[in-house]
Order: sequence, then structure tokens, then C-alpha cells
Amino acid sequence: MGVCLLAAASLAVAQRPREVRRSRPPTSWDKAATGTFYDDAFATLVGRRPQFAKPGEVARPTESGTAPASGASFKWSAIISGDTLVDEIKQARAAAKTAIAKVSDFKAGGYKKVRGAFGSAAAAFGVIAAYDKDVRWKSDAAAARDLIARAGLNCKVGTDQTFNEVKDRVDDLDTLLEGSALAARPDREEDFLWSQVADRPVLMIRLGAAEGIAAAAASSKSEFVRQVERIIHESEVTAMLAEILQQRDFADHDDAEYRGHAAAMRAAALQLREAAEKKDHDAAQQAVGSLKKSCDSCHADYRG
Repeated sequence: MGVCLLAAASLAVAQRPREVRRSRPPTSWDKAATGTFYDDAFATLVGRRPQFAKPGEVARPTESGTAPASGASFKWSAIISGDTLVDEIKQARAAAKTAIAKVSDFKAGGYKKVRGAFGSAAAAFGVIAAYDKDVRWKSDAAAARDLIARAGLNCKVGTDQTFNEVKDRVDDLDTLLEGSALAARPDREEDFLWSQVADRPVLMIRLGAAEGIAAAAASSKSEFVRQVERIIHESEVTAMLAEILQQRDFADHDDAEYRGHAAAMRAAALQLREAAEKKDHDAAQQAVGSLKKSCDSCHADYRG
């Protein structure tokens, strides 16, 4: 019995967590050391404390261009509203529906219009899938993104096959607009990449259209007042695409100069939105000028 108790006691000691012994700080410092360290670092140093990511975590820029705290995600709601996303998809559906009204028109060039419309729609669905607030179609957004993106990318030519695929996708959009769940599902096996929503030239065309619409709407004070809502829509779409075009696997996404152009475009778009919300025509014209400058600078350095 005594042997058993002794063995149990020895086992308990062995299982007890080992105490980590650390060196004690010195009770006094010599003169050389005293001049090396601050008495209170927090009272002397300036700026924010660094946010160190956990192992395997990578911090990415937020809408202000600064790195967020560990684990934070991009706040899409800061640059585009849920209503704008839904309206952009509705506009894309209307454009695609017009382009497939006749097979002959689709093959004669309507497929190019579908490619552009589906590119912006796939981008909008991509943002909905990652949106940081409740938004319409969120549960179906990832599937719709992949289906619409694939149909848009296939519209490099106008064939019977692409026509039928586009028609199916328009039917899917009708289903969502009617309030029903999406029945079709993509056969995706690999992880989603933002560069798969559309080719960069397709999104650039949409950006060019947005700039033109905004410039025309802000050309006069009367036109500006009449088209405030349209300006807000186009400015938010511009900010969204400027952010998307900086995502991984898009061409030049890791080029600092390219990212600078995209960030300037996004900033100008958000300034334009603010001016429209405040109904400040002068500020809107200045923002349109900044937006055009960012686009021209980017086009001068990058094509395609």
C-alpha cells in the first residue's frame, strides 16, 4: 500500500506542469544602460502601435489604403451600397436581354455587349458574396458570380452555344429578381480568384463608361441636380472596380505604380459620390477632373 501511494505521488509530480524560470531584471542599471532605454516608451514614442498578424495571416489594405488589424476584412459597404450592386446587376440583365432578342443580332456583335454586361454583373455578385452587411441575393451570390462570369468570358465569339448559355444565365437573373433561389450551380473545383470575374479590358470599358456618364451629368448645374442619383451609382461602381482591379492575379496587381493609379481612381470616385450626396456641383466637377486624370494617367502607363 505504501509503495502504491509513493508511486502515485511520484506520478503526480511528474505530470505537474514544469515551471518556467526566467531571469530576474536587474535591481540597478549602470550609467551606459540608463541612457539607452526610455523610462516610459509609451510616453515617448509617437504613432500607432504595430498590428502584428498571426502566423499565416496576411494583412491587406482597407478602403483608406492602410492595413487593418489582424483578421479584419475589407468593408465593401464603405465604397458601394447594396442598392447600387442590385441596380448594376439589373442594368446588366436588361442589356443582355436586349442583345439576345434575336440570334442574328447576338452573332453580329451583340455578344460583345453581353460580355461587358456580364463582366460588371459578375463583379457585383462577387462583391455581394463578400459583402460585410446584409444585402440581397447574398446566399446565391457566389454561384451567380461563377455562372455569369463563365458565360461572359465565353462571349468572345457569337455562336449558338454561347447564345444558349447567355439565355440560361438571363433566365437565372430573372429567377433571382422574382425572389426565388438559384437552381443552377457551377462546377467549380478550385478556389475563386477575383481575376476570374472578367478580363481586365472588359472592366476597363465599364470604367470608361462610368467616367463619361459622370462627366456629362456634372457638365451643368441643372443636369447635375437632375442626375444626382445616377452620379452616385456610377461613382460607387467606379470605386468598386478600382478596388477589384487591385486584387490578386489581376495583371499588374503587385505593381506599386499601378496600384497607385487604381487607388487615385477610387479616391476620386468617392469624392464624387460625396459631392453628389451634398449636392455640391463645384466639388463634383473637381472630382470628375480628378477621376479623368487618374484614368488618363493609368492608360498612359498600362494597356489591356
